[in-house]
Amino acid sequence: MSALNLPLEGGCRCGQVRLKISAKPLLTMACHCTGCQRMTASAYSLSVAIPSEGFEVTEGEPVVGGLHGEFLHHYFCPHCMSWLFTRMDGMEWFVNVRATMLNEVSWFTPFIETWTSEKLPWATTPAKHSYAALPAMDEYEGLTKEYMAQA
Repeated sequence: MSALNLPLEGGCRCGQVRLKISAKPLLTMACHCTGCQRMTASAYSLSVAIPSEGFEVTEGEPVVGGLHGEFLHHYFCPHCMSWLFTRMDGMEWFVNVRATMLNEVSWFTPFIETWTSEKLPWATTPAKHSYAALPAMDEYEGLTKEYMAQA
């Protein structure tokens, strides 16, 4: 694993939407839920929680895709349909960026894994903390402090 060097840049597969991260991650995650499995066509999705003030779309106009609900908003490139990031109503202070959309990801290791109750039987990650669903809301502060202290 290499060191994290900011700013981080990335974008979708076709390059029409570009992202920039200028703040240290709050937390890194692997999600095993069946929704993430279907949206990534893989065993899990990888994401990094970034403070909102340290995240920007520098090119293009992402569109909402995946779930079209009231709480979660998954953003995609309108051309290649790459899943780029997720925002959640009521939690505007951070953005969940798909880690593999970044140009440099050798620094990335999931710190927590979620929805292991839905994981494929063979899927494993090196995550330090594992949850059958999601951590309790009151656990996130401790998790982010622990992650940021070791990152």
